[in-house]
Amino acid sequence: MADLARSAGRQSDVRPGAGRLTDPAPRPGPPRSRPDRVRGGKAYSSRDNRAYLRQRGIKATIAQPDDQRAHRKKRGRSGGRPPAFDRARYRRRDAVERCVNKWKQFRAVATRYDKRDHIFNGTLTVTAVVIWLRDTVQEPSETP
Repeated sequence: MADLARSAGRQSDVRPGAGRLTDPAPRPGPPRSRPDRVRGGKAYSSRDNRAYLRQRGIKATIAQPDDQRAHRKKRGRSGGRPPAFDRARYRRRDAVERCVNKWKQFRAVATRYDKRDHIFNGTLTVTAVVIWLRDTVQEPSETP
């Protein structure tokens, strides 16, 4: 399990989340700050992002946009081989996106109204509890 990594605005658009994650696993030594794998959308499929991840030894599961794929095929043999892509792992990132979308249904989270990080962290925690309670409590109309 990984901690929640937040960034200041669009700072994460420069590098795809690598380096800001920590693994709170109970073991001796400092927490891990390098994930085994990064899953990202097609927007993160740039050559720079892939090179950065490769340099740090992090595997990438990032879909390649159609235009990049067509450009590589147009170059023929000199276009290189396509980057490795695991379709099953890529589909599992949908669960994280749905969670973030549920968070964004709350105005305080969507607009990041809180200025201080620890207050916003509290807002995220309360929102997560509310979402969890809504998902675990059965509505009267849903009972058999």
